[in-house]
Amino acid sequence: MRFIWSVATALALCLAPAHAAEWPQGPVTIVSPFAAGGTADVLARILAEHLQKTTGHPVIVENKVGAGGGIGAAFVAKAKPDGLTLLVGSVSTHAINQFVYAQLPYDPEKDFEPISLLAQLPNLLVVNKSLPAKTVPELIAYVKANPDTLTFGSAGTGTSQQLSAELFKQLTGTKMTHVPYKGGGEIMAALVGGEISLSFNNMTAAWPMAKSGDVRPLAVTSLKRNPTAPDVPTVAETIPGFEATSWFGFYAPKGTPKPVIDSLVSFTRATLTRPDIAEKLLAVGAVASPMTPAEFSAFMVAERKKWKDIVSSAGIKAN
Repeated sequence: MRFIWSVATALALCLAPAHAAEWPQGPVTIVSPFAAGGTADVLARILAEHLQKTTGHPVIVENKVGAGGGIGAAFVAKAKPDGLTLLVGSVSTHAINQFVYAQLPYDPEKDFEPISLLAQLPNLLVVNKSLPAKTVPELIAYVKANPDTLTFGSAGTGTSQQLSAELFKQLTGTKMTHVPYKGGGEIMAALVGGEISLSFNNMTAAWPMAKSGDVRPLAVTSLKRNPTAPDVPTVAETIPGFEATSWFGFYAPKGTPKPVIDSLVSFTRATLTRPDIAEKLLAVGAVASPMTPAEFSAFMVAERKKWKDIVSSAGIKAN
């Protein structure tokens, strides 16, 4: 049985009751395709909290991890397009994986309705405190003197963390070994515990532990310094032109009714433009970046071209 909600009432965002949509009864599930503690998980929980407050209906976050976010993305791609199953996707799931995996269990361009870009952020190059390098030039010199002895962690093959490191290796002529994990939180635990030497992890996961002194920050991967950590240099200050930033977006399965998408677009913009939410994200190095579906679609087209070139030049393919 299906129940009709007034979107104006349910989301308190549409301008008139004439904007009505049919929604099946039941809780909303927001899928994070990476493990708890990472950026996708943080964003999913922010959205879930505010969507539940707005609608009064249960909203849960489900972490479905693996294959560079592909398992969670495929789950949502195959879900019923009724607005009750949503995805916090990433640069990996929607701009990189299709060039890394020979067979992807979803089509990032055809299987989703884009709702909005959520946030953009650099990765932060952080090292275990036992490593003697305190700057990027010192790290390059150390890795060259100790080839194939250092390890770097990522959230999986084809993720922005891995590609940042692969680009670094390519441009510096250094050799390190990749160790994949399931999310940013796991990477940081492994780094603090000495399982890996370093990581180019998402700022949201890495900066709190860098700020507390648990790991040593060396540089951000954006072209400009990040306002959250203005004293941390960019990799580009040592390697001109180096840039490997990350982003996360909000998606519904293809075929979700337009009134539902319109309501979610309005909800997302209202949430991300709240000063407390923007400040919460900025505190961990992320910039809230709401877009219309059309703007987000154009953004992804450009991103796919950029990352396709990086994946090709780095020769990255999933096993």
